[in-house]
Amino acid sequence: MGVTRRKPPRVADSASTENSPAVKAGSVSDGGTISLAFRTFRALACDPAYFWVVGGVLLILETLLCVVIIRKVSYTNIDWDAYMQEVGGFLSGERNYAKLEGDTGPLVYPAGFVYIYSGLSYLTSGGKNVLLAQYIFAGVYVATLAIVMALYRRSAMVQRPYVLVFLSLSKRLHSIYVLRLFNDPIAMLPLYLCMLAMLERKWSLATVLYSLALSIKMNILLFAPGFALLMYQALGLRRSVQNAVVAVLIQAALAAPFLATYPQAYLGRSFDFGRVFFYKWTVNWRFMDEETFLSATSARLLLGAHTTLLIGFITKWCWNRGGILAVAGRGIGKRKAEVLHPDYILSVMFTCNLIGILCARSLHYQFWSWYAHSIPYLVWLPSTRATASAPSITFGGCLRLGGR
Repeated sequence: MGVTRRKPPRVADSASTENSPAVKAGSVSDGGTISLAFRTFRALACDPAYFWVVGGVLLILETLLCVVIIRKVSYTNIDWDAYMQEVGGFLSGERNYAKLEGDTGPLVYPAGFVYIYSGLSYLTSGGKNVLLAQYIFAGVYVATLAIVMALYRRSAMVQRPYVLVFLSLSKRLHSIYVLRLFNDPIAMLPLYLCMLAMLERKWSLATVLYSLALSIKMNILLFAPGFALLMYQALGLRRSVQNAVVAVLIQAALAAPFLATYPQAYLGRSFDFGRVFFYKWTVNWRFMDEETFLSATSARLLLGAHTTLLIGFITKWCWNRGGILAVAGRGIGKRKAEVLHPDYILSVMFTCNLIGILCARSLHYQFWSWYAHSIPYLVWLPSTRATASAPSITFGGCLRLGGR
């Protein structure tokens, strides 16, 4: 009898397996998922419609990060105790600025600082409840970040959500706010609110906020040339002078207890333009020897450089508007407020401050909070041609800042 041999079952080759309907469906599904994920990520990163989605997530994450930092990283006392000692004298009834001092030296900040840190002293039991102070400063950090995001959102050139990530990457900025409790961030908060009011064309409110910021720390004067120029261009001479008077009156009202008793001591300490910093704390001029750093010649050279750069940039900012003389002439009889482009306002304010930073007699580590939030904006500004609706700005915001 013959033996019937069965044929072995056919094994599908790899080509036929890959072309099977089931595998094809899986491949399409995987490819579609990857494509959808990429499109979603790209939209979140680049589409201005998702600006506040990304911004909101970052604010939540930043809040949580600040809590973690406060709980896990040791607080370092640098100026907090000195602040409390300085305002302690005020709370005890002393009104002579020459006698208000702490471990780090005399009180050298205007009256707004005294009131704010007196409030913090009250809330923190004379500065002893440092943990509560840290959480208050964490709130200041998150609030400042939210305001800066609002400034960026009003820009026509820096609207992509991924730019916001770069506002949150600074380890030192977190330290300045929640681990060191410096007064610099307190001054910057009303300054950024002032800029937001400028973008909303609320110039009177901007004036009040600017003066309040200046009453906390004198570095706010670095923004003054740009602020004055923008106000003059928007409002003209008459209303600009009125707002300047308001700013001065706010300063006088806040300083009234000190001006009424020891005016010379107050003005000499709170707005000391001849102040010489300690060499051991300087960051930007560390490569100099101490003698050169402290010399009057260095101070005059820096002042000259600051003045020259301001004149050059103000000339450039007015160039697209017919020049300085044309801008000055239009402002004299101006009755109707002029709308300035948001990017023009942001560029002028941020750049004006940065010029002052570059020419500062001394920079300390905490001064990073003066300009940290402006760096992503200035770096991301593209080089564009001037149009009727946007300023003419180059990369870095440093060469062709103008306005329409």
